[in-house]
Amino acid sequence: MFLEELVRRTRERVARRKQSLPPAQVEAKARNAPPPRDLLRALDGPGISLIAEVKRRSPSRGPLRPDASAVYLAEAYAAAGASAISVLTEPDFFGGSLEDLEAIRPALDARGLAIPLLCKDFILDPYQVWEARAHGADAVLLIVSILSDRELSYLYALCGDLGMVPLVEVHDALELPRALALSPRVVGINNRDLRTLLVDLRTFERLRPSLPEDLFVVAESGVHSAADVRLLASWGARAVLVGEALMQAPDPALAVRELLMEVYR
Repeated sequence: MFLEELVRRTRERVARRKQSLPPAQVEAKARNAPPPRDLLRALDGPGISLIAEVKRRSPSRGPLRPDASAVYLAEAYAAAGASAISVLTEPDFFGGSLEDLEAIRPALDARGLAIPLLCKDFILDPYQVWEARAHGADAVLLIVSILSDRELSYLYALCGDLGMVPLVEVHDALELPRALALSPRVVGINNRDLRTLLVDLRTFERLRPSLPEDLFVVAESGVHSAADVRLLASWGARAVLVGEALMQAPDPALAVRELLMEVYR
């Protein structure tokens, strides 16, 4: 199955990276990085916020923009009004890299576009959290379905130690209590089943009522239009994470502006 293969490859990749760059060096770089920007503070404004994603490839859709410049996309998204940028750093299935993350941070800072960067990967090991912080991430994705309770708790605490607000992702009802045990500040409901890659927008509708009303909840996957955003907002989404729809648009910046314009019209 896709998820099992992805997890296996991730473990192998992390083992190789530890050999090439020892954990102590990565930790030192992370500790010396500028303070992270607060993901929740950036998203928690009036209306519904947009996390725009840099995603060159998709396991379900194939190549989206395989040769796209991550810096160009991130600058376009931020200038068009995105509240945060998600950067896919998984290389085998999504065509991303930590180098994308590292290049985006100074490029945005140079243009005065000081919004948070979310490192979106399949994080299984503390080393990956340190790597993300060292390469400029302000937040990371923690996927409940691929972590044990012990791993989840440790990684969440490590994020806090590094000043990062993790996005804790769930997909089904069984994962909700595990996520809530962390007292998370931000939870993401993924409308895509990572085991089958099928998307059902109503996953959000089914799960949101089981989460505290005052919890900040992000809708992930399956968002292709302003109508989708308005529907998710009516179900309680405070932010949406959009990748494929923006990556497939002829003009990603225009797609962001049109999406936000429609939502706030």
